[in-house]
Amino acid sequence: MGRSARSPRKRTTLPRRMVLAAAALILGGGGLAAVNVYASASEGDTGRSDPAAQGMGQMRMLSTIDCPDVGNSLSTVPDTAKSRVDRQLAVLDTQITDAYTKFADNKDRIQRDPALADTMVLAPLKQQRADSIGKIANDTGQADLKDKGLAVCTMRAADVADQGSGADQQSGVLGDGQNNGQNNGQSGDQNAVAAAQNNASGPVRADFVDIRSVRPNVSTPAPRRGASTGTFTSDCGRNQNGKRNPDNVIVAPGVSNGAHHMHDYVGNQATDAFSSDNDLANGGTSCRNQGDKSTYYWPVVRILNNGNDTDANAAGGGKDKNLGKIQTPAQVTIALDGSPVSKVTAMPRFLRIITGDAKAFTNGNANANASWSCTGFENRQLKDKYPLCPQGSQVVRTFKFQSCWDGKNTDSANHRTHVAFADQQGACPAGFKAIPQLVQRIVYNLPAKAGAFAVDSFPEQLHKPVTDHGDFIDVFSDQLMGKAVNCINTGRSCS
Repeated sequence: MGRSARSPRKRTTLPRRMVLAAAALILGGGGLAAVNVYASASEGDTGRSDPAAQGMGQMRMLSTIDCPDVGNSLSTVPDTAKSRVDRQLAVLDTQITDAYTKFADNKDRIQRDPALADTMVLAPLKQQRADSIGKIANDTGQADLKDKGLAVCTMRAADVADQGSGADQQSGVLGDGQNNGQNNGQSGDQNAVAAAQNNASGPVRADFVDIRSVRPNVSTPAPRRGASTGTFTSDCGRNQNGKRNPDNVIVAPGVSNGAHHMHDYVGNQATDAFSSDNDLANGGTSCRNQGDKSTYYWPVVRILNNGNDTDANAAGGGKDKNLGKIQTPAQVTIALDGSPVSKVTAMPRFLRIITGDAKAFTNGNANANASWSCTGFENRQLKDKYPLCPQGSQVVRTFKFQSCWDGKNTDSANHRTHVAFADQQGACPAGFKAIPQLVQRIVYNLPAKAGAFAVDSFPEQLHKPVTDHGDFIDVFSDQLMGKAVNCINTGRSCS
């Protein structure tokens, strides 16, 4: 995952050089953390005032920890080492979470004395990470992992917009009321944002935008001759039974609270960190068609500043800076769609797919893929902003999963390279086969107020919308998958 593109502003003025140099000296810690005071990995980078004009005080506005994603550097993992590597990757996540908690709990002290960021947070974290990375390098045979600087984390300074400067123009606060009919004036909006920041380390005003200010930006390739134009839908409910946990059986199998945020589950009811393929095959399902025992899961959405849920003192909830009332979706639609250029082939059973990136705020948006919009405006999709919807409109999250498969593997070392997205014309990369594209559409009744809601995240990701993601394990029966493929390839709508 690459770093996001930066704004094409001049970066070589003397005042800025001085500020950056001073920050590096204060927080460098013997080379541990040369801080980029103005870095931002989200897409909405434009429109900020010049940080250099803020003076040296800007150095103190630190907001989170930025660590390299070790999983993205893995090329292959031997089958015999997979469980050990997965566990060490989960340990790395826990180390960052613990370090961020230490930073958050001592933020005032660190803002007054930035050198404490090194001695209190970064130096111990580097030692822990070096040990885990060494174990991964030994298990995978990738000795170069120890030499890539992956153990070094930095403190990221808050964006100017995150502090409220000029954010009123960016927030898109609506003037015609919330979805629940309440007025959302500026003072209430600011209170909600302040409460969200104090209680849950985000989000901020600049993370929200009026959907009506977004230009239509959705385009789909026209079907060509030989396209598969059908759709198969699976009704699996909307998690009315409240199946949730903070595990991630794909990324962190065998690790409780491997996600450090809460997931909603529909479909397979046996899913947790310890589920084997056999457990999933024998598990119950919330899907109407019992041939679909697939696992579908995504981070929960919470309403903030309105009381906390029962997990306020639990792992994945309040202990990981995820606070607020969890919202059950108003509607969930799960569909398998075809390819605009070819027929599709069956997914292999137990295929695992992750779409989006739970760490996109620090990783950059190369793998960010979830979309946010509003009913009635779904030709306008947002990746790095939460939508503020007009009265009578609901918030919509859409996950369009990878639709190309390498034809061999049900998973890969980084959980990505065994599948791929089609190109703009809908064609798969060389060596990949078109499979049905999973599309999840999740609808919520949420207040149209900046700062009033947020998706759960790793705590250091600050509940940014760009970190949204979806996970899927295919546990269709062979018979039902065959039916779905035939339906899609013959241009019909089936369920």
